[in-house]
Amino acid sequence: MRDLIVTQNITVDGVIEAGDWFDPGGGGQDLLDVLNEQAARADGFLTGRLTFESMREFWPRQTDDKTGVTAYLNQVHKYVVSTTLQDPGWQPTTVLRNLDDVRRIKTEPGRDIVCTGSISLTHALIAADLVDEYRLFVYPTVVATGRHLFPEDSPQSLQLTDTQSFDSGIILLIYRPTTS
Repeated sequence: MRDLIVTQNITVDGVIEAGDWFDPGGGGQDLLDVLNEQAARADGFLTGRLTFESMREFWPRQTDDKTGVTAYLNQVHKYVVSTTLQDPGWQPTTVLRNLDDVRRIKTEPGRDIVCTGSISLTHALIAADLVDEYRLFVYPTVVATGRHLFPEDSPQSLQLTDTQSFDSGIILLIYRPTTS
């Protein structure tokens, strides 16, 4: 059974909708090292259609990426949840039509499946109780507006399993859902 990991960049006040506060390259080498370690433990990358299309337009075109993100995204098996996408145009990719397909790939042999971005999909995964772990990279900022990680109608009990701080002031909090 594969774990489905939700990895999000989040503000202190819980906003995950990217804005001026998010600087993907500004976290420092120590943060990049942890991201690369996490990527090595995953062989699946799950997104919704909008996030997938945005990433597909950007990452494969990067020719001087020293972070390793381009190489990772070009080789990892991508899963995109969409009822409309026909040809993903970025291999290796499998189009999943619904959350039952997500449940099925979790039962297949393999390593972690990571979902990042994709706020609507993340909310659906939370509501369907499909998330095994949350990795939250908390940025030291408050923005007061924007979409949050947890929808208002989805109370969660979480157990903190690990923390790590970085030179940039970003803190990684790792939680696993608990049954209530």
